[in-house]
Amino acid sequence: MASPAKRSRRHFLSASAASIASLALLGPLSRQLAASSQERRSQGVHVFSKHLQWLDYQPMAQTAAQIGFDGVDLTVRPGGHVSPDRVEEDLPRAVEAVRQVGIRVEMMTTAVTDPRDPRTRAILKTAGRLGVRYYRMGYYRYDPAKSVPAALDEIRPQLRDLAAMNEHYGVAGSYQNHAGNGYVGAPLWDLYQLLKDCDRRWIGCQYDIRHATVEGGTAWPTTLRLLAPHINTLVAKDFLWTHAQDRWKLMNCPLGDGMVDFEKYFSVLDRQKIAAPFSLHLEYPLGGAEHGRKQLTIDDRRVMDAMRKDLSMLRMWLKQRSS
Repeated sequence: MASPAKRSRRHFLSASAASIASLALLGPLSRQLAASSQERRSQGVHVFSKHLQWLDYQPMAQTAAQIGFDGVDLTVRPGGHVSPDRVEEDLPRAVEAVRQVGIRVEMMTTAVTDPRDPRTRAILKTAGRLGVRYYRMGYYRYDPAKSVPAALDEIRPQLRDLAAMNEHYGVAGSYQNHAGNGYVGAPLWDLYQLLKDCDRRWIGCQYDIRHATVEGGTAWPTTLRLLAPHINTLVAKDFLWTHAQDRWKLMNCPLGDGMVDFEKYFSVLDRQKIAAPFSLHLEYPLGGAEHGRKQLTIDDRRVMDAMRKDLSMLRMWLKQRSS
């Protein structure tokens, strides 16, 4: 008997055939409708391909287009859609699959932190040649044996050299503020200290409002203002604090169901005149899709329905912002 994941995959391939045929028939018209507003062109919403790693390039791209995304934020990292060791062969294939269905690849997510790593040059060179505009970097961690200022001093030369490499290949780095003890950038003020002397055209911040709210509580608007000149991409996701067995813990949830104050968030973005592409993340339980699993334990339709719901919510906020 076929596994649930294999049945789910077969169901997707058969159920999507008619939709793909319709998409192909619509051709330029469907693409024109998908990019009909200036808001969507300048602030497109891209699905984080981590959540579609149960699909190969072509069905991944078709799914993203059917759901209504403007593009795909491709995972180009160990365990991702594209392995760094095969970036020169596989990244062009992945990008072409996305472009064939009328959407784009402006963003990708990598583990890049060290300009001396030979894979870094291959990744940036290939991305630049393909017209990818932004890549999310990997993370730096604090060494408990070193002071915070000393740790930041060690990172600065790497960012300086990465910025120079980015300029050479025409692709901008984007460092995500990730919540959690030990993450450089979690407090956000430290990320400002690293970025303030960098060329903001070639290296900046991927501002994640979920992580900023976790770490900043009600103070996140201040750090957003601090980093505003350096923000080049954005992340949308939500969370709740829950209490169970005498402990507080974080629980990720669909957009609008959690503690992130999106109304205030978009208000601050407007005041700071921040217009950047969004990467939509779905980190709540979705049968393994939330973790980038290659096989699902739930019907794929539930994953796609969750994506449609979160995308619709984000589109609503963006429409209200532009009206």
